Amino acid sequence: MSTQSTQAPARADETATTPWWHSPFRTFQTNLREIDAGLDVEAVLDAIEDHGADTWLLSVGGIIANHPSRLASQTVNPYLAERPSGDLVGDATRAATARGLRVLARMDFSKIDAARAERHPEWCFVSPQGEPQLYNGYRSVCPSGEYYQREMFAIVAEVLEKYPVAGFFFNWMSFNEVDYSRRYQGVCHCEACRRGFAAAAPGTPLPAGPDDPGYPRWKQYSDGVLEDLHERMREHVRHLAPQSALIQGDRADITFHEANNAVGRPLWHQATADAVDAARSADPSRPVFVNAVAFVDMPYRWAGEDPRHLEQYAVQSLAHGAQPSTYIMGTPADSPFPGLAASARISRFHRDHQEHYTGLVSTARTALVRPAGSARARTEFEGWHTALSEAHIPASVLRAAALADLDRGRFDLVILPDVGALPEVALAAVRAFAEMGGAVITTGSTAWADGTHQLDLDRSHLHQMAVFDTEESLRSLHLDLAADLGGAGSPVHVPALGEFRALGAKGGVGQGAAGRGGWPVLGRALYGPPEKCHGNEVTGHPGRVGWRLEAGGTVTVIPWLPGLVLREVGASVVGRALAALVAEVGGAHLRWGTTLPDHVRIVPGRGARGPMIHLLNRSGERPQRFVDPAPTAPADLEITCPEEPRGVRALVTGDELDWTWSEGVLRLCTPGIDVFEVICVNP
Repeated sequence: MSTQSTQAPARADETATTPWWHSPFRTFQTNLREIDAGLDVEAVLDAIEDHGADTWLLSVGGIIANHPSRLASQTVNPYLAERPSGDLVGDATRAATARGLRVLARMDFSKIDAARAERHPEWCFVSPQGEPQLYNGYRSVCPSGEYYQREMFAIVAEVLEKYPVAGFFFNWMSFNEVDYSRRYQGVCHCEACRRGFAAAAPGTPLPAGPDDPGYPRWKQYSDGVLEDLHERMREHVRHLAPQSALIQGDRADITFHEANNAVGRPLWHQATADAVDAARSADPSRPVFVNAVAFVDMPYRWAGEDPRHLEQYAVQSLAHGAQPSTYIMGTPADSPFPGLAASARISRFHRDHQEHYTGLVSTARTALVRPAGSARARTEFEGWHTALSEAHIPASVLRAAALADLDRGRFDLVILPDVGALPEVALAAVRAFAEMGGAVITTGSTAWADGTHQLDLDRSHLHQMAVFDTEESLRSLHLDLAADLGGAGSPVHVPALGEFRALGAKGGVGQGAAGRGGWPVLGRALYGPPEKCHGNEVTGHPGRVGWRLEAGGTVTVIPWLPGLVLREVGASVVGRALAALVAEVGGAHLRWGTTLPDHVRIVPGRGARGPMIHLLNRSGERPQRFVDPAPTAPADLEITCPEEPRGVRALVTGDELDWTWSEGVLRLCTPGIDVFEVICVNP
């Protein structure tokens, strides 16, 4: 047995009370094949350090053990015979410790080999048809079974007993309803699941899949099993090695997010930024680890991701306060991945300025809620996201589930795009937010329940007359946005798509901040043949209704889907109208004063050394890809800054900037921007 310490090596950024993962770090993952067991450890560590990383995510155990495990549940990699020591993990941790680098252990307990499956069928997934889930000779394992419930803990204990790993990442720790080929396999019907579900939901038949009535209850049960496993494992690791982290969803010391591409999946260019932002907004104290995949899709692991795409994963990660990581197949010596140089530039930038990134959190005053539901809701969210970014209205993304913790001290405005009826705990938080002076905007289905808007407490402001949500029922329905676009009598018509709710406004709601009824709706008329295309008259139904609460907060209800219209038909006038509405109801301060073009996204934050404003050049976004961004010229920027700063610096160019300050506003000229720039204010 190894004589190495079972604790990860101490570093300058660690203390007895502050775990290492609360300081900035950068990771490089080598997802090893079994034939890679003879790799040159020193050469890999050279490549990792050259990449700007200080942490190696190494394949350690689970499906294949890259060390001489003594446990019957582990399959020891036969290619370890190529190493003089017979122990890749031991060699790697010794060499990394000597350099002051960390090693994280990648574990995968999702599958076992045929021999172990034959000895322990009770560990394995069983389909509703009674069949195992087979993939390339391996059998999927069920989290309800004893492999996860017992053996996994023994495997982790053995690793910690032998090696100074700084933490663990568990790959694919889930109920594998979908296999590697993305084929749906069904709900697990193993004996452990049958017993567990029967105890959790007496009288409810174990479902076969999402179409069965018991499936929502199954999801609650399976989520509970995973929640329990994560919590027990977190305590297990903490007990055995307090300075070792567990990296997993939101259930662990570090939130894990994999930034990846996929064949056939539409690309939302800001997906990585949104995932990090949502996690950091939910819990600013928990670090987020973004593992950026250097290849295009799991079935094509040797087709390298485009350099600009891989670069964006890293840029969006650090701008929103995450810890960047790069993930390759095999070893750096085998790498055919052209994006690594671009990714390394960002990793080294983070390394060289890590003191600024300590504790970085968003300071945006607008919250944009990300729906958890339909593709329509997602499109509505993306349209709002686009409108806010182009108008230089910084916004933090919130998960719908995080609404219960909505903080009035953190935000001045919350936008809820087509999120559906609000659960009681979320509804109470949104009401409290408005009652404390916050502004609330709802669109589409948000907060509608049984024909009543949940934020219209006494039903004194509006009532629902009808809902149009089919393509045919919406055809030829228009809204006029001219009032919010500074029009001088000329209408600005846009289509209603996806859904429209005909509302009757009560109490004489009119124009103005205290009571708003705007965006007149034009009734449907014939849209063909051209000779008959007339008769779209104003109906009296509002395209938005708003009211002010006694405490000063406001509620604005938009009974259609403006974000969807912007996203699907590219109607820029909708984006301008939404920006004007945000400034009206939330306050003009939400929109930053700048001459930057609309393709530059402003991401304000605050780190250990003071305010940091990331300026992200989005001009390289194209359908399904990123290309070279257009260089952006210097521009004026105004930053709210209560106290006069001591200095202002641009980190990418390294320039000390000229600036002026008066009455709480800092004014400066940004440098030219290639991919991104970071403005650091020295308070």
